[in-house]
Amino acid sequence: MSRSRTYARWHDHANAVDPSVHLRDWLTDRVSLTYKLMAHCQQFRVQRLRQQRAMCLAEEWQAIGLPRRLQVQERDVLLRCDDHPMVLGHTVLALDATTTEWPFFGTLGERSLGTTLFGDPLVQRGQLQFARLYGDHPLVRRMCAASGKDNFPYPLWARRSAFRRKTGVMLVTEVFFPEIEELRRARPDIKLLSPDFSVSSDLSRHIHPAHQLLSFGAAR
Repeated sequence: MSRSRTYARWHDHANAVDPSVHLRDWLTDRVSLTYKLMAHCQQFRVQRLRQQRAMCLAEEWQAIGLPRRLQVQERDVLLRCDDHPMVLGHTVLALDATTTEWPFFGTLGERSLGTTLFGDPLVQRGQLQFARLYGDHPLVRRMCAASGKDNFPYPLWARRSAFRRKTGVMLVTEVFFPEIEELRRARPDIKLLSPDFSVSSDLSRHIHPAHQLLSFGAAR
């Protein structure tokens, strides 16, 4: 089993992972992914898969400032559009992260992490990084288990960025299901925010962070 298939190589520019034109837009857009998905379906839902202590992935410990690979607080969710999984969201933060740094993390349930982060003026977002993942990568194996699929047409594309609040660091990785390329705008009445929209802006004007299920009528 080659290291290149189990350990993601992260790049600072999307050109390094060679996505399609449509997928590049999903990878590089810095607006809230939750908000963007809402505009592309009639019903958006967060499905929590797990939230627990676990060993961080081999490529994660440096990104959150750990001295070596250690246990972390971990959260995995599926972001669903009209009940179809479109994105695996994977979040890690150090075990010693405090409730002062991340007061909402332990009580999210099936609420969207993105709407909480984008609605907090103390949160700063770092640079986006990009990778291609294959079937032996731990996150892809979790996607297969959660969706009931044996495999996907590889590679799958992923992005990640670090969020900082006070002295805390949270790493958020998003892996896109192949079906993301089939999504088209379904809600023209929802205005997408400009690409330079700051993470510290008040997204709560547009999305209430307490929503667990956002329904806009009959599914397509």
